[in-house]
Amino acid sequence: MPVKFNELSPAKLNLFLKIINKREDGYHNIRSGITLINLYDEISAEKNSEFKIKYIGNFAPKNNVFEDCIIEKIFSKFNLVKPNYCFTIKKNIPVKSGLGSASSNAAAIIRILKKLEYKEIKTKNLSEIGADVPFFVQNQDSLVRGIGDITTKQIFPKYYFLLVKPIQNCSTKEMYNEIKINEINFDINYDTDEITEYDNGNDFELLADTKYTEISSLLKFMKSFPEVIFSRLTGSGACIYSTFEKKDSAEKALLIFKERFPEHWSIVCENNIIYK
Repeated sequence: MPVKFNELSPAKLNLFLKIINKREDGYHNIRSGITLINLYDEISAEKNSEFKIKYIGNFAPKNNVFEDCIIEKIFSKFNLVKPNYCFTIKKNIPVKSGLGSASSNAAAIIRILKKLEYKEIKTKNLSEIGADVPFFVQNQDSLVRGIGDITTKQIFPKYYFLLVKPIQNCSTKEMYNEIKINEINFDINYDTDEITEYDNGNDFELLADTKYTEISSLLKFMKSFPEVIFSRLTGSGACIYSTFEKKDSAEKALLIFKERFPEHWSIVCENNIIYK
């Protein structure tokens, strides 16, 4: 058995996100088109005298440890014996951003554990670890339904994105708690395994528009870029992005944005990349 494993842990963007209804268990059924982008956390697992999880990088937590660590949830969920490996996770993806970094990290760790021949890991109920974990385990662009547990492979157009992290953070729990179920008007007949004309926008933007003024203001600015196709919130936030057909258009928008908002984290990224 190798003494070291390396995995890339990609970020995702929600090209659209619709809230269908609230379930009896308190979770919400959603419908979302999700694409992988070429922004990655980097994970290594190296033989060690004991089990250890260490976060490093620009978006690592204080003391290099998350209090509510999703990696620990994997071992408790499957009742697994912790291996004598040190898992080092380099955080290049902003946290609390709607980019799915925690769920992506969990999926990458699951891939490593399978290489370590952990037979007890099942794909069922992975959404209980994190809503986006089933998507990241499949590791391909998908139409995602249910509570994240129903994934259908989907081919999306090639896009280039200007991705921006506002200074404000969004709490996923708070955003879902703010949803007014009686105002949801999604026709359940359109919740099929094929994308329809109703699959556009992000239902969380209405909440962000009133709850997070910075996000609202930045989105309005980003919708004015030349050659932009659409600008949108990803997931429940806080990251927002503008979409372009050409990389040159996205890079020009980045320069415009940096000149106006130099203190914000921003990059150009793309989807439909070869990922292994």
